[in-house]
Amino acid sequence: MAKELVMTLASYKALEEELEQLKVEKRQEIAEKIRIARGFGDLSENSEYDEAKNEQALVEARIVKLEEQLKNAKVISYDHLSTSEVSVGTTVKIKDLEFGDVESYRLVSAVESGSDMSTITDESPVGAAVIGHKEGDVVEVKLPSGDTARFEIMEISI
Repeated sequence: MAKELVMTLASYKALEEELEQLKVEKRQEIAEKIRIARGFGDLSENSEYDEAKNEQALVEARIVKLEEQLKNAKVISYDHLSTSEVSVGTTVKIKDLEFGDVESYRLVSAVESGSDMSTITDESPVGAAVIGHKEGDVVEVKLPSGDTARFEIMEISI
């Protein structure tokens, strides 16, 4: 059974939009590239054709992945989020007990991850460790380096 993916409604809609764009626009664009490349003659030495077919394979793989993610999505509503414990969609303020640094992160699903440094995913070491914990809890996190870090959950907000 596939893993349930918890995500916000905005992220769910973004995935739907990407899927629709790939199915409608990108597929047509690639079909046109293939049609033009076929007109260049011998397909065995036709780099334009090979490139278009490779692009088609990547797009089809992404479509399958998006369909699977949407099928297994559990959409959370900010109206139903609670600040009683850390969950996807909440913002958590944590204190590194070794160094005293305090940081705030919004917890997102791995599907929603991006380059935003103010978010952590539910599958990251810190994200996985804090899920389900309450304010005041101290959690230990096994870091990729093999070290262990300890964090105190200072605040949970939406």
